[in-house]
Amino acid sequence: MHDGNVITAVLIFLKRTLSKEILFRELEVRQVALRHLIHFLKEIGDQKLLLDLFRFLDRTEELALSHYREHLNIQDPEKRKEFLKTCVGLPFSAEDSAHIQDHYTLLERQIIIEANDRHLESAGQTEVFRKHPRKASILNMPLVTTLFYSCFYHYTEAEGTFSSPVNLKKTFKIPDKQYVLTALAARAKLRAWHDVDALFTTKNWLGYTKKRAPIGFHRVVEILHKNNAPVQILQDYVNLVEDVDTKLNLATKFKCHDVVIDTCRDLKDRQQLLAYRSKVDKGSAEEEKIDALLNSSVSGRGLPPSGLRRQFSEER
Repeated sequence: MHDGNVITAVLIFLKRTLSKEILFRELEVRQVALRHLIHFLKEIGDQKLLLDLFRFLDRTEELALSHYREHLNIQDPEKRKEFLKTCVGLPFSAEDSAHIQDHYTLLERQIIIEANDRHLESAGQTEVFRKHPRKASILNMPLVTTLFYSCFYHYTEAEGTFSSPVNLKKTFKIPDKQYVLTALAARAKLRAWHDVDALFTTKNWLGYTKKRAPIGFHRVVEILHKNNAPVQILQDYVNLVEDVDTKLNLATKFKCHDVVIDTCRDLKDRQQLLAYRSKVDKGSAEEEKIDALLNSSVSGRGLPPSGLRRQFSEER
């Protein structure tokens, strides 16, 4: 009847009353029971019997993966590192082999960074550690968390150091989008706006600079707002959003008044400008700016009637 509970109950009895060799030989020709036993051994954490079973079945990759999972039971970082070193070279798939190597390398780096930063923090001579004390150890953290930590505490370090964000990016082949996203979050949290600006500034072979964001400037704006960036900085990046509707939505959402007003002016959208006038403070510079644009349109020097927006957009 393929009742899993019954199968498992029988397997528990056989496991207790038969030698491993006989049990494994019987299971080899009973695949349903074999799958149930593997699942049961994983559930109860009987790693030794599971390894013996995989070894008997010559399932080398599963044997290697099961062995690798043992690192979760090792709390001491140095012992865990040494254990991971024994996993490198086991018969994993190519993808898993790369993962194991990266895991070992990352923990090795984390141990070095942790020891160095603990010393710097206790010495009290490094400004970033004084202003922003560490809340947790970096040991055994994921790669992205380690990169964020590195961008937060070690952003300006030379590439040759283990804690350098650029070194981490190259060593672990972190994609540009992931790197920029993480670096932006870290530097914005520190309110290091100059670093944020430099992150998106590129220079061509003629020496001209321009802003480029592999993650899209709409995401940049969201992250900057989340970290309470000043309105002027928000406006600069909202202005870099190419899609007009997205730009207007972001500018309205985050109260970047000048961007909304200037975009409506460029679109010659009198109706939207009139609607936005009610959203700015009475007597503010923004209200005066809107009134000046509306008045200039009345005198024939500025905005055309609002119905021309669609025609103007199509011409653009």
